Amino acid sequence: EYEEKTGRAQRPLSPKQNVRKNLDFEPLSTTALILEDRPANLPAKPAEEAQKHRQQYEEMVVQAKKRELKEAQKRKKQLEERCKLEDSIGNAVLTWNNEILPNWETMCCSRKVRELWWQGIPPSVRGKVWSLAIGNELNITHELYDICLARAKEKWRSLSTGGAEVECEDAGFSAADREASLELIKLDISRTFPSLCIFQQGGPYHDTLHSILGAYTCYRPDVGYVQGMSFIAAVLILNLDTADAFIAFSNLLNKPCQMAFFRVDHGLMLTYFAAFEVFFEENLPKLFAHFKKNNLTPDIYLIDWIFTLYSKSLPLDLACRVWDVFCRDGEEFLFRTALGILKLFEDILTKMDFIHIAQFLTKLPEDLPSEELFTSIAAIQMQSRNKKWAQILAALQKDNREMEKGSPSLKR
Repeated sequence: EYEEKTGRAQRPLSPKQNVRKNLDFEPLSTTALILEDRPANLPAKPAEEAQKHRQQYEEMVVQAKKRELKEAQKRKKQLEERCKLEDSIGNAVLTWNNEILPNWETMCCSRKVRELWWQGIPPSVRGKVWSLAIGNELNITHELYDICLARAKEKWRSLSTGGAEVECEDAGFSAADREASLELIKLDISRTFPSLCIFQQGGPYHDTLHSILGAYTCYRPDVGYVQGMSFIAAVLILNLDTADAFIAFSNLLNKPCQMAFFRVDHGLMLTYFAAFEVFFEENLPKLFAHFKKNNLTPDIYLIDWIFTLYSKSLPLDLACRVWDVFCRDGEEFLFRTALGILKLFEDILTKMDFIHIAQFLTKLPEDLPSEELFTSIAAIQMQSRNKKWAQILAALQKDNREMEKGSPSLKR
């Protein structure tokens, strides 16, 4: 309008100027909407409306400041907790390295060490503690691992080239069985902690995991490879050198509970489930009755938990903490952990039907809180009518053996 009145020539607008012209009256923030006067070509704000807008703006500023203060306090608290945790871990590392590990045999069963153990083993010493706690009853050496790995590689070459069957201790197992086992290992490795990517093809631990699983199939051809083993081997690889991980892996799978599950000994598996249900009913009678009513048997959720020692079902850091105490207390803690999980979610589970319970327990919440779970586990009593886990399990095994033999006393 000014240019038209003064008769000045109107130059063509540049793209930037054109954009700016279109944005002349666009509010730049909520502040502009509330505090700025309206453009000249529009009626002015009434005084009441202007006052109302100013009050709204001041309230927004107050709320924003409160939020900022709250966030700052939250960040400060998180920082303090992190520093406290780091100090605690640092002190624990010193205690483990300077006091406990050098005197393992005399200190590992002391009350002080057991209490420290329950709180979680620091990652830097976790591998050493696991190795000592699992032990090496099988007397496996690094050299034996190298021999088993060499045999596995020879088999892989033979199978990939379609050559003759490899002659070794597992001559009773066909080439087709070995090839199926090999293919299953390849497939499972890609499914092992997929979010980490370190075990995927080309990842830093892919070949290591493949080697340990392959070597184990040569070491124990009677067991072979079973789904779930890859998760156990992967957790050990993250905490131990390759050969030591193989030693721990082989000894771990040789424990009675793991061997029963990985060799699919149905009778013994059912005995473990029966023992679990004794303590389930003892600790959580209401939930136990709800599961019975819905025909939800332990095998539906326990098999996956036991097969992978919770490494597939729980967040990795929490699974490692479960492993810590499992290495201390043995198989009993696996079932105590299961009861701890059920106790933690008891209120939710009692409102669900069969399908929803099975789905929930098959895929537990990813943000499962560590301290809450361990508080729940601590509340579980592994004693029924003055009998401990080992006694209940032994009694059930004895009953099963007598039933299989057709004991006259049982027939009566």
